[in-house]
Amino acid sequence: MGGNTYGKLFRITTWGESHGKALGVVIDGCPPGISITEEEINKELSLRKPKSDGLSTSRKEGDNCEIVSGVFQGKTLGTPISIIIKNKDVDSSSYENLKGVFRPGHADYTYFKKYGLYDYRGGGRSSGRETVARVAAGAVARKVLESEIDNFELFSYTKAIGKIKIPRIDASSLKREEIINDRLWCPDKKISEQMAQEILDAKSRGESVGGIVEIVAKNIPAGLGEPVFDKLEAGIGKGLLSIGAVKGVEFGQGFGLSSLLGSESNDQMDSKGFMTNRAGGILGGISNGEDIVVRVAVKPIPSISKKQKTVDVEGNEKSIEIGGRHDPCAIPRINPVCEAMVAVTLLDHLLLQKSIGGFL
Repeated sequence: MGGNTYGKLFRITTWGESHGKALGVVIDGCPPGISITEEEINKELSLRKPKSDGLSTSRKEGDNCEIVSGVFQGKTLGTPISIIIKNKDVDSSSYENLKGVFRPGHADYTYFKKYGLYDYRGGGRSSGRETVARVAAGAVARKVLESEIDNFELFSYTKAIGKIKIPRIDASSLKREEIINDRLWCPDKKISEQMAQEILDAKSRGESVGGIVEIVAKNIPAGLGEPVFDKLEAGIGKGLLSIGAVKGVEFGQGFGLSSLLGSESNDQMDSKGFMTNRAGGILGGISNGEDIVVRVAVKPIPSISKKQKTVDVEGNEKSIEIGGRHDPCAIPRINPVCEAMVAVTLLDHLLLQKSIGGFL
């Protein structure tokens, strides 16, 4: 199975399955001398963990990592960093009746067609559990970026869940430490409560809901990106679209630009710089010094208790009701995963730029 490594100079390789013994990541290309501790990584991992509020899965993983190589006396050595996160709360019993039956919306069918078999215990490698390793890698990438870029900031917030959306908001004024204090990572408390009810209503009907997450990176220097096939938004888009539940990505005003005139779409400039940021901080595939703004469309979790039609590995028609422990919405647990993939991509491009002489 290929496709488990991401990045060019800052490379991450993740491994492990949802119901296996452990998951982890090997990071290659991390600069030496960066301060990093297990506690700092665990802090990021805790943001991905489910909460006891009825809005996420009842599976309770400790998600405490162990750094097994590449760090000595609290600093990176420049050698491969290996991080392991052991699974502690695995219960595969609810999947036994699903053995050989393809769950709608999951990768069971496509994995079976590609490999001739699949891990029916929670989806194995295709499970959202896989993303815990990405968050660990993102924690390391974030530390490097903070050491390399003055006043670096990277945060995300929940823009929509189901039909509940935040009205227009100035994301440039948001702060991560305030956003993560909300249980749904929504900066509007009133809207957050409506979003929570949207999730609970869907859950009560045996359903799930999706939503939209916006990610913002601030104080990124102009010059990151490698045209023409390694444009910065192409890299960020690839990283975000590699997350299982993400089905769409847009930068700046994104699809909204398609209905504007050229004069309305362009970000004009004056002596102080860009007057607007409709492009989302990237022009010609290269960062322009403005905030990088990107949004992802998150599909509903496919594991639902509502009866659905499917087939088994022999092609026989079946009805299926999925039990077990599942999130009724991937948000906000997916938010730190999105941040991690943006952090890893930005660092990779930063190291690429430094390799050709840095910035003007």
